[in-house]
Amino acid sequence: MRAAFLIALSTLCFSLGGCAKDRSLAPPPDSEQITVTVKVPKDLSARTLQVMYRSTLCTFTDHTASGVAYQRDGYQRTDIQPVRKGQSDLYEAKLSKNGGGACQWQLSNVTFGVTYGDPTRFGENVTWGTGGGVVVVFDHNNSSRGRTGIKVDGDLAIRKDYYPWLGEVFLGGYRKYVSLAGEGSLYLGYQALQARRVYFEPVLHSGFVVGSQGTKVHKIGSFITFTYPDGSVVSDGRSAPDFRKLQAIRLAAEGKK
Repeated sequence: MRAAFLIALSTLCFSLGGCAKDRSLAPPPDSEQITVTVKVPKDLSARTLQVMYRSTLCTFTDHTASGVAYQRDGYQRTDIQPVRKGQSDLYEAKLSKNGGGACQWQLSNVTFGVTYGDPTRFGENVTWGTGGGVVVVFDHNNSSRGRTGIKVDGDLAIRKDYYPWLGEVFLGGYRKYVSLAGEGSLYLGYQALQARRVYFEPVLHSGFVVGSQGTKVHKIGSFITFTYPDGSVVSDGRSAPDFRKLQAIRLAAEGKK
């Protein structure tokens, strides 16, 4: 009777293309670890890490733009809250390279960074906007942001300047937000195949706030207006503040002290 049941179960699995695997993550205790450390400035908070794992065993069917089916690596995200180290301004999280489980998950990338923990310090109903993010890719796959990023050898240490960006949007309903204006795009992207330690130190220049006002009408030639810390007003078609201009304003002001 038991033999007949096992044969029947085996036949069912075969007819369905194989019994479904347990797709849960199960990192082994001896898995190699990658340590992510964020030095968090005053007024900012560390974001929850979004950690992505991939599997070549647990694939799924996707389709091209023309409707052709193809198999893709399976992927699974897990969120990790960084832990403060004592009373310091350092927050740390450890990522297992081997995600384990029946799917043999492998670490692919991590998204992390900083944000304003209390945007209302800039005024009532002010919300968090964007900026201050980092994506590090540990394999040869693109991240959810669409690219692998700047290639680096060995461990990764990042130190970047940021400025408070207080913006107003009028079209589609009024909204006021605070973002972090920095170098490049909203997310810094890196590919670090050999990294075992990732360190991120955002340097916040709180005294140099840049403001922006969005256009109030859909009209050709109507752009966002930026007001820089030195009082200059620019409306030149940019969608984000001019980082080099912010750097120059700050360095000039600091040089006068």
